[in-house]
Amino acid sequence: MFASIVGAAVQGGGSGPLALHAPDGFLNLPIAALMWVITIAVTAIAVKKTNETFDERAIPLMGVTAAFIFAAQMFNFQVIGGTSGHLLGGVLAAVLLGPWAGTLVMVAVVAVQSLVFQDGGLVVMGANIFNMGIIGTLGGYAVYRALCGLFRGEERGRIPAAGFAAWLSVFLAAGAMAIELALSGTTDLVLALTAMLSIHALIGIGEALITMAALAFVKVTRPDLLTLRDARASAAA
Repeated sequence: MFASIVGAAVQGGGSGPLALHAPDGFLNLPIAALMWVITIAVTAIAVKKTNETFDERAIPLMGVTAAFIFAAQMFNFQVIGGTSGHLLGGVLAAVLLGPWAGTLVMVAVVAVQSLVFQDGGLVVMGANIFNMGIIGTLGGYAVYRALCGLFRGEERGRIPAAGFAAWLSVFLAAGAMAIELALSGTTDLVLALTAMLSIHALIGIGEALITMAALAFVKVTRPDLLTLRDARASAAA
């Protein structure tokens, strides 16, 4: 997803090789190492926070959520100019599991895709996890909760709030990648932001639609799963 846009930003036009995640070579070693440090630190916090509110009933849901996101990320949808996008899934995971457990799911999904299917480089995997997983789960969930408040409750605002948060998570992930590219000296910041944000604003629409559809399906078929996250938090309190 990122590689085609980055290629255009670096080359000044056209489309680079189509890839789901950023490959090695786009970020310099200091920036890649910094992103690894940040990602490891946030993952450690997520493990601690998840353990504090852990409920055995959440184990199957975590596995199913990870499997769904993993499978959904393998399917690309065409946008414009030969560029395609795919589901990130961070907001979906956060709404179903909570932001910390959702973060762990996204870490696992991105890591498996990189290690097993070579979707993204190993050196930049910390950046890929941060951009596509952590931003979506933590940042997206914060936006989701704020919007649910505006809708006077999660039950009423769940679907539209999740849709906007999902769109924004893609937009923010693209912006983060552009900043990392600029800090690495790969391309100019304005050029990278223009190329990344313009196309990912469209890709985010697909993310929003898939997220809303998935949550609507869960609400119809298994509404109890939508209350499991709050039950775990209440039990911990």
